[in-house]
Amino acid sequence: MSYLPLTSSDRGAMLASLGLKDIEELFRSIPKSIRSKEYDLPLPASELELVNELEALAAQNRTSKTTLSFLGAGCYDHYVPAIIPHLISRGEFLTAYTPYQPEASQGLLQTIYEYQSLITALTGMDVSNASHYDGATSVAEAVLVSIHHTQRKKVLLARTLHPDYRQVIATYLKGGDGEIKEIPFDKATGSIDTAALYKELSNDVAAVVVSTPNFFGVMEDLEGLAERVHESGALFIVSSHPLSLGLFRTPREWGADFACGEGQPLGLGLNFGGPLLGYFAATNEFMRKIPGRIVGLTKDNRGQRAFVLTLQTREQHIRRERAASNICSNEALCALTASIYLSALGKCGLERIARLNLERVQYLKEKIKKLKHFSFYFSSTNFNECLIKCPTGPKKILDALRGQGIIGGLDVSSYYPEFPDGLLVCVTETKTKGDIDKFVDLLSKV
Repeated sequence: MSYLPLTSSDRGAMLASLGLKDIEELFRSIPKSIRSKEYDLPLPASELELVNELEALAAQNRTSKTTLSFLGAGCYDHYVPAIIPHLISRGEFLTAYTPYQPEASQGLLQTIYEYQSLITALTGMDVSNASHYDGATSVAEAVLVSIHHTQRKKVLLARTLHPDYRQVIATYLKGGDGEIKEIPFDKATGSIDTAALYKELSNDVAAVVVSTPNFFGVMEDLEGLAERVHESGALFIVSSHPLSLGLFRTPREWGADFACGEGQPLGLGLNFGGPLLGYFAATNEFMRKIPGRIVGLTKDNRGQRAFVLTLQTREQHIRRERAASNICSNEALCALTASIYLSALGKCGLERIARLNLERVQYLKEKIKKLKHFSFYFSSTNFNECLIKCPTGPKKILDALRGQGIIGGLDVSSYYPEFPDGLLVCVTETKTKGDIDKFVDLLSKV
């Protein structure tokens, strides 16, 4: 629909219907002392001039499209296939609102149902909800479910869990719903210290939360961990980079009760930090306690396939004291993006992408090992990223790399003071061997 501004006769007719002579009379109730003065605005610009000006402003941003970026730490520069923006920008997807009337929202409900099906297949779990705001929110919600289910207060968090996730969980529990105990990691491998974890397991622990790969990109060996956690009566929450599940064990295979994490790598661009996508899956035992909503498949009175809102354990729909969460919305468009991405890749494509990410970071590690003044904090298998020990504070190195048009990674010292020289570097399938060679060459010169 084209936009047509009001004509003078239109404005005159509107004023006449109000019994007013001019626009000034319309605003007479507003004291003149607080009315805006005349603005010194520039002359109107043509569409071409406006586009040129906006593009010039946008060109001042440094993005992964204009700058070689090795920054990860929670949001990753994975390739977004062209099919995704083509499909999600369709009006029926882009403008769809929450499905308050299921009978009139069959298309939206189907996309959510497909998303749930794909997430359960990816994680190996029995049931998935319709998504959360981000990975931190989904993990925090799993912690709340664990506390309410076990009627216990204590939560054990691996210190290798993303710092932002730990902070969000702490915020959730500030009201006295629980207490947090952080479990240290092995200084040689970067993995969770299982001995320290087992010492903390007791009959007052509600949940144990770990991630693999963890914040340092280290693939955790969680063999036997679920058994020990369940023996104590606690629940086991595993957060994973979703693409790693194309190659490594799923949360279900590790014995998890909940699989949660950030779904941004599944076809969502960086977009200056959002929107993101929190995936949340669980075993059947917790189906009725899952926060948010679950879309189900049934048949209508004519025997035709129909999608319905099967469960909504949100306080908008049931009594507050029975609500699993006050989460009111899901990231439907982002969930659709993940569904298109996984469908386009298929099983073989997902495994291939995961293998590329594994091989790229291994290639980076091999190149770094040849540098005189750089080393690694941990000896481990990495996915996507690794923690490099620099000869000096990473800030100087990052500043120097930025001058060469490279975003060099994340200085982790603010998150982990014990690593004052730690630089977290990420490589995905978007980085060629030539890109990595250039990065390492500049590191050697810096």
